[in-house]
Amino acid sequence: MNKVILIGRLARDPEMRSTGSGVNTTTFTVAVTRAFTNQKGERDADFINCVAWRRQAENIAKYCTKGSQVAVEGRIQTRSYDAPDGTKRYVTEIVADNVTFLNSKNSGNASQNVSYASEAYQPDVPPMDIETTDISEDPYKDFGNEVALSDDDLPF
Repeated sequence: MNKVILIGRLARDPEMRSTGSGVNTTTFTVAVTRAFTNQKGERDADFINCVAWRRQAENIAKYCTKGSQVAVEGRIQTRSYDAPDGTKRYVTEIVADNVTFLNSKNSGNASQNVSYASEAYQPDVPPMDIETTDISEDPYKDFGNEVALSDDDLPF
């Protein structure tokens, strides 16, 4: 299984480009603080390169800047290419499947907790204007007959 989850801040502004076939891609670097301190008592950080594609790439480039706190869910990918000087270069990066915007550096502790997954994002809805609906009636009223459970039916 190849699964990565990172939480950190963007180390630089995201860079969006388009491929020759018009597919958008955004590269960004996430600074993730290590869980332990070094000999000087300071916490080091790892700077992890990430890439996103299509709608996810557009959302990151539009809503994130240097210092934005994000949670990245994805997978590790390695690739190689030939550099202009003729040497072969190897790249290891995280391919982001889902990026959750936690907050920006300037917003203090206020967390938006809004996820802009590729399929879930609606471009007409700004990130802070998401409406919620109060359900006043039972959403399960037409679900079927009531099921009676006893403590003996529970597995724990």
